[in-house]
Amino acid sequence: MQIEMKKILLIVIGLVMVQLISAQEDSAFDTGEWFKFKMSYSGFVKAGNATLSVKEDVLNGKPVYHVVGKGWTTGAIRWFFKVKDRYESYFDKSTGLPYRFIRDINEGGHTKNIEIDFDQINHKALIYNKKHKKNTIVNTVPNVQDMVSTFYYLRNNLNVDKLKIGDEIRTDMFFDNENYGFKIKYLGVEVINTNFGKVKCLKFRPYVMAGRVFKEEESLTLWVSADKNKIPLRIKADLAVGSLRADLESFKGLKHQFEIQF
Repeated sequence: MQIEMKKILLIVIGLVMVQLISAQEDSAFDTGEWFKFKMSYSGFVKAGNATLSVKEDVLNGKPVYHVVGKGWTTGAIRWFFKVKDRYESYFDKSTGLPYRFIRDINEGGHTKNIEIDFDQINHKALIYNKKHKKNTIVNTVPNVQDMVSTFYYLRNNLNVDKLKIGDEIRTDMFFDNENYGFKIKYLGVEVINTNFGKVKCLKFRPYVMAGRVFKEEESLTLWVSADKNKIPLRIKADLAVGSLRADLESFKGLKHQFEIQF
């Protein structure tokens, strides 16, 4: 009986390991991935640059992905509206759930510097406001994401084969100091011209908060490659004043072959 139980346990462990390895092989990204975007304002004025990089780290004894996103204005716009933003997310390599999120921004003199530690077991967020040296604890929902980890989580878990035009994908995101029900609508497939040639893309509409920055709730459009990488190739945003467009300018460290149509 004991021998049979050992065999069963070994089989179960083996199946779990196979699933974990398979999940890692099928993931859309890995350590070393790096993107650089060029941004333009109202279609023709160069506005700035942004980068996204994926590193490997250990946080509180857990293996994590450490994603760093940076954005800054360039050229003439920099003289009257200077932007220097830095976002960081530490999320679990297996589950994709974030443990730490950092937002350090300076947007035309509007500054914010916060660090959020997520307790994914007890559903709490410890927010440290570095500017005001103040700690706040807020209740979160189960499996909450931050604004950076959300993108990588969706890249790995989105079942494209079952998507129909008009379908909405929903997830729970924590932004600054509150829970936010994030949703994104699938708009279909489109081939777009890029710096790398014509690329078949999945087109999405992330819903945003209308107000100070965005013109309306459906102001954002996102194109990601329809291959296994699901890399962001273009983002368009209708702002309260003008519009902003970001195009992928260069990349390295893709996990899968990048598929160009023409």
